[in-house]
Amino acid sequence: MSRAAVRCEGHECGTRQAEPRDGGRHPGRPVGGNRLCAACHRRLTTGIGMLPELYRDCERVLGGAAAKGLRERTSGGPLPGMPFNPAAAETRAAILGVLGSWSGLIAQQRGLVPPERSVGTLSVFLLRHADWLAGHPAVAEATREVARLVSRARRVAHPEQVRRIALGDCVEPGCEGRLSAVVRVGATAAHPAVQCDAQAGHTWAGHQLTHLRRLMPAEDTAQGTAADTSAGTSAGPAAGTPAVAERWLTAADISRLWSTPVGTVYRLASEQSWRRRHGSGRTYYSEADAHACFSRRAERSAERSR
Repeated sequence: MSRAAVRCEGHECGTRQAEPRDGGRHPGRPVGGNRLCAACHRRLTTGIGMLPELYRDCERVLGGAAAKGLRERTSGGPLPGMPFNPAAAETRAAILGVLGSWSGLIAQQRGLVPPERSVGTLSVFLLRHADWLAGHPAVAEATREVARLVSRARRVAHPEQVRRIALGDCVEPGCEGRLSAVVRVGATAAHPAVQCDAQAGHTWAGHQLTHLRRLMPAEDTAQGTAADTSAGTSAGPAAGTPAVAERWLTAADISRLWSTPVGTVYRLASEQSWRRRHGSGRTYYSEADAHACFSRRAERSAERSR
């Protein structure tokens, strides 16, 4: 349909999570004669596949009863006592609009019958024609819209998610994705996890973060340290571990990563003399010391259960 691209045109390909001083990662090479590298193609299809579930999640935030009442009552605002989240309503409309617009483009240019205008049907239609879309001159815009819409819907549907810490390249052989540690807060929040942005199956428990970092190239761990600093932590060198830059976490960060009460974190830090540093009125503890401590506790617990 179009000329083969010489460099990937995916949204921010080659710049994700890279430090400005490094000049960014080099963009991937397109595959299959289209305009996207394999990683960006997976990100596009993964994002499209996530949108129906995020659409439903936004409905739960909106409130099913409130949404029904608002559809039936078109004036005068929401029914008394019914919750209404305008950001959730706008995001749902945006999801339907984006899926509908790209499906319409495909149907028009390929001479196909347009799909039913429902989020699930539109998503399936787009996934079926994802390879064709990956070769379209407008695919850069498609990847940008889908990526930003997924991020927006996540923020609206899961407001307890407050931090996504960039780590570096995925450690699975052959995977071109990037890893992030997702830290959530709130009483109902799920345990933190390390996630790959290209392969949904590449996930690890949050407490495995330190181990994963030691499997990454040194340049990636340096980038991850910089990302942590912007997220509220501070970085410094670790004695005896030249390949991995030290990270410094707050007690709250450690509590969430290892699913341990904050009071226990303070007690362990004091009893075992974790390295610490202070900045901006806060205390940060050595990630390596915390990891070693909780690894020993896990080993002892496993031995007692045998």
